[in-house]
Amino acid sequence: MMALWQAATVIFLGVNLVHGAEPPKSFVWNPPKVAQSIFTPDLGMLDTEREEYATNLAAQAAAQVVAAKASPQALAEARRMLALALHLSPRNKRALVVNFQLARGLLPEGTAASYSPQVFARLLLSRGQLLEKQGGEPNKLLARWFVHLAAAMDPKNEDAVYASEVHRLDHGALDWSALTDEAAPKP
Repeated sequence: MMALWQAATVIFLGVNLVHGAEPPKSFVWNPPKVAQSIFTPDLGMLDTEREEYATNLAAQAAAQVVAAKASPQALAEARRMLALALHLSPRNKRALVVNFQLARGLLPEGTAASYSPQVFARLLLSRGQLLEKQGGEPNKLLARWFVHLAAAMDPKNEDAVYASEVHRLDHGALDWSALTDEAAPKP
């Protein structure tokens, strides 16, 4: 019996040494800087709706980073989602927490999102189309960001991909610089 415990201890310690020797994957997070929202109260969304979309954008961003193990592409897309979330609701708890954790090099905790990526993509597409119909420059710009994110989240959603591509053809590449302070795309 003693030999069995010794063997189990050796195996346990060996496994821990192997896993402990692996360096944690590090990543660089450039947090979006949002001093003040670019959206005024005239935006065609209620405050509670802005808060809910911000929470779900932050949850999707966190899930995407964790699932992709902080790949550069996932981090870039998450930065855009978090920037948009913070512009929609600058004091959104989930967006602030995820941004803080990523800035510290931590992968966010896996909290369950309210919607699957496919369902949230459909919501973003629908809301984007409504914003576009409402008119006004801020609504149209938010509509383009929503539609683009819907297509990126669920590339199998033909309606979202089609709407995103039509926007690209009609208006050129989407400019995220107003949200994320990244360089604007060249025409």
